[in-house]
Amino acid sequence: MGRLQSTEGLSEEQREILKAVRVFVDERILPVATELEHADEYPAAIVEGLREMGVFGLMIPEEYGGLGESLLTYALVVEELSRGWMSVSGIVNTHFILAWMLLQHGTDEQKQRYLPRMAAGELRGAFSMSEPHCGSDVAAIRSRARVCEDGGWVLDGQKMWLTNGGTSSLVAVLVRTETGADSVYRNMSTFLIEKTPGFGEVAPGLTVPGKIEKMGYKGVDTTELILDGFRLEQACLLGGVPGRGFYQMMDGVEVGRVNVAARACGVALRAFELGIDYAQLRETFGKPIAEHQAVQFRLAEMAVKVEAAHQMMVKAARVKDSGARNDLEAGMAKYLASEYCAQVVEDAFRIHGGYGYSKEYEIERLYREAPMLLIGEGTADIQRMIIGRRLLEEYASRT
Repeated sequence: MGRLQSTEGLSEEQREILKAVRVFVDERILPVATELEHADEYPAAIVEGLREMGVFGLMIPEEYGGLGESLLTYALVVEELSRGWMSVSGIVNTHFILAWMLLQHGTDEQKQRYLPRMAAGELRGAFSMSEPHCGSDVAAIRSRARVCEDGGWVLDGQKMWLTNGGTSSLVAVLVRTETGADSVYRNMSTFLIEKTPGFGEVAPGLTVPGKIEKMGYKGVDTTELILDGFRLEQACLLGGVPGRGFYQMMDGVEVGRVNVAARACGVALRAFELGIDYAQLRETFGKPIAEHQAVQFRLAEMAVKVEAAHQMMVKAARVKDSGARNDLEAGMAKYLASEYCAQVVEDAFRIHGGYGYSKEYEIERLYREAPMLLIGEGTADIQRMIIGRRLLEEYASRT
């Protein structure tokens, strides 16, 4: 390992975890990632390896069978996994957003029911706020839940962009519950749906139509979720009280934005590694292109961006670990890291020249993966809006 993306103040246990994951990435992910990605094949053997390592229980407390690690540890693990193949990190990301929401907002019964199985990797998590027509405008969702006479709920609607939608077995969905509150945000609730993995009608009134074809971020399945008179018990309402769903989801998204920043850091580092290696092998005008000043300048800018994004991501994770809200730091980290990742990947692509356009070279895969990070967990414009609003709160005029 080089000097880039070093993290100060880690414990011996954290260093050992990261070392194990790094070895796993080098030996089990990088050799097969491009082949699996081109085939759009779910990385079943890799996921099983992660389960055996305990990665699915990384942030779940020991009392529920997990490792009880911090968000920082998790973010650094995601960074390593993304250096190997970003799709793998997506499989664990949605799992941990759901685990976080359960830990912070679930009832004791819900925690006991789900978290031990999630820690063991027996339940795989997913979540969904978005719908086909609304994108980042969460207030515009149309999916609804109505109360039944027996105290249960009936859900109707269409959810969109579920990472792990088919392979997951526990999904959190945000729907309207019209509790009579004066705010649209207090008329939303989150429901927990335990289902059979797969596609088609996986339960009466619950359909996962199939995989959405994407230009990148392959291997992991991205799906819709159709709710048509789907019945749930009252015990499946996250926290047991309606009207809190939006705030529960936003808490999870803050974790998700740190994750996306970490993914961007991992992809950017891999692009830098590929670029600097190729620059020392490829010769033009009688010498390696790394000896040309223009290429050295490009490498220098790439390294600065890789390092800056990593340090901002680490800060965002540590703020959340402290118990404070990190919406500002997470927004900044996600925005900067995703933008820098796209730039670093493009620079590595340029260094490869014509060969970067060939599917035989790994940089081609990264070039298709990086754009997803610009829109995942909120677009750049959404991040700028969040950052701007929080700054105005922090620096409110006193005149």
